[in-house]
Amino acid sequence: MWLLILLVWLVIWAGGTYWYLFGKPSPFSLESVRPPAPREFDQKKRDKVIKQGFSVDKVPQNLDVIVIGSGIGGLSAAATLAKAGKKVLVLEQHDQAGGCCHTYIEKGFEFDVGLHYIGQLHENSLLRIAFDQITEGQVEFQKLQPHVDTVQIGSGVERREYKIFTGKHEMKARLTEQFPNETEAIEKFFKIMKLSAKKTHYLASMKLIPQWVSLFLLKSGIADLISPVFRLSGTPATDFINTLTKNKDLQVIFSYFFYGVPPKESSILINALLMHHYKRGAYYPKGGASEIAFHIIRTIQKYGGSCLVRAPVSQILVDENGAAYGVKVKKGQDEVEVHAPVVVSNCGVFTTFQKLLPPEIQVKHDIQERLSMMKHGRGSFLIFSGFDGTAEDLGLVSTNFWLFKDNDMDKSMEDFFALSKEEAPDNIPMMFITVPSAKDPEANIRHPGKSCMTILTMVKYEWFEEWKDTTVRKRGDDYYNYKMRFTKNLFDWACTVFPKIKEKLVFQDVATPLTNMHYLGAQRGAMYSAEHNVERFYAEAVARNRSSTPVKNLYISGQDVFSCGIAGALHGGLLCASTVLNHIVYINLLILKKKLKRKKARELAQLDKKKL
Repeated sequence: MWLLILLVWLVIWAGGTYWYLFGKPSPFSLESVRPPAPREFDQKKRDKVIKQGFSVDKVPQNLDVIVIGSGIGGLSAAATLAKAGKKVLVLEQHDQAGGCCHTYIEKGFEFDVGLHYIGQLHENSLLRIAFDQITEGQVEFQKLQPHVDTVQIGSGVERREYKIFTGKHEMKARLTEQFPNETEAIEKFFKIMKLSAKKTHYLASMKLIPQWVSLFLLKSGIADLISPVFRLSGTPATDFINTLTKNKDLQVIFSYFFYGVPPKESSILINALLMHHYKRGAYYPKGGASEIAFHIIRTIQKYGGSCLVRAPVSQILVDENGAAYGVKVKKGQDEVEVHAPVVVSNCGVFTTFQKLLPPEIQVKHDIQERLSMMKHGRGSFLIFSGFDGTAEDLGLVSTNFWLFKDNDMDKSMEDFFALSKEEAPDNIPMMFITVPSAKDPEANIRHPGKSCMTILTMVKYEWFEEWKDTTVRKRGDDYYNYKMRFTKNLFDWACTVFPKIKEKLVFQDVATPLTNMHYLGAQRGAMYSAEHNVERFYAEAVARNRSSTPVKNLYISGQDVFSCGIAGALHGGLLCASTVLNHIVYINLLILKKKLKRKKARELAQLDKKKL
């Protein structure tokens, strides 16, 4: 009798599991991807998609989902849900959709604000398939030259320069050439890179299975028996790297992708993933970063949804049972209620929980517990410079430059963030330089004879906080003079790399943390959202920090769900869509990947036959 009950239970469990994994219709299909249409250069036609203003009559009827924020995390979740049959409305507070994927044009120059390059977009990669599905194949990516990054350490005659190349085997080989005495350390680090890339899905899966199951696997030690990735995620980068090498320059190379957290406070898993991200090549969207938002929104529209800008959400509506049922949108002096059974926030956990939820919900223990798991990220400081002259005229290249004054990243970052407001502009320890116009093969078509450059560094929000209540572009002379002290020092440093740009500078715009707050809705101006410290990536914290929230029908998307960057935010969107649909869409993507690989194998076989 008991055996029969057990067998019946196993059959029901197996059947339920199969239905959960495979029984629901896939939002993705090979048929939805079509060859890219000719690029749309007419700005008025583009604006109808990415700058469609909010009004009540433009809100689709019978909404299923409202998404707050049109960054890549919000758009990827929205497009996935739309393709799954949901009617979705995306609301954006800025006057242009796209978040960090938007671009802006000023004085004939076009600048990207957050997308600098993307990796893992080689043919039939999971990320490429995901991009193709949510844009239906309409975004083309330009593969950049193999010399993708240059890392400079020191200054003057003391300056050392290291070149980072992409390539399945070339990246490690070229690095070994530059550090011939560190072969063993490089070999071990690349093994960690490979392990991180192949097994991170174990970590992500902890967000998709029931939380009690995740915590049981982690606390019982079963997870550690399955893979070392759970231990690695909570290992500080400096601690691990110190076991590999004492070469301080090589230690910088292993952590050169700075995102506001010194290596001693960051996860070795994340640092290894960031480097591995570009191993198979780096890519840039043809037509600029706004192409991504433009085509994802068209996908949402195709399935009956919409994306409306100038639509600042002032509050998430929560009923007496503690369930979200819509939002309030500011429209002039009034507030408009828009209702839907599901609300997705792509604004980050701090804005969502501390600003958008009703006060009586904010103070609840579950909300405060979730907030306590994260810290505010560092602010970012960006300089957008425009030059008269082509890339060839000015010696500009698609290679990115990462500049460090010192090879002790922990000390230099700790010292910098400990400085006073007055000391900070003259003691910047590191910066990043990217040249979008040298990456996009169509830049010279849209803006002939012009080049643009973006310079980025991390700063403290507190240095700019005294101007937080002022209006954008009207913050006064003190604010202008202060930010221009940063600007002069950073630009002069960039001129040591590209000396021809100094005489050809015709336009310059500067974004401080306050600018990022205004245009991107970034809490405290943090471009990478909540801080990516090692505590956030402890396996148990990863399992608890999921798309679902203590508020029923309210979900989180974007960088705060998993990790930073365009790829991290996109995966945050896919994880969110999986949670909303109660269906793991990654399984559908993996099935498509197998189909595409089989298709490619058949094509190669037919080609071989023709050759014979």
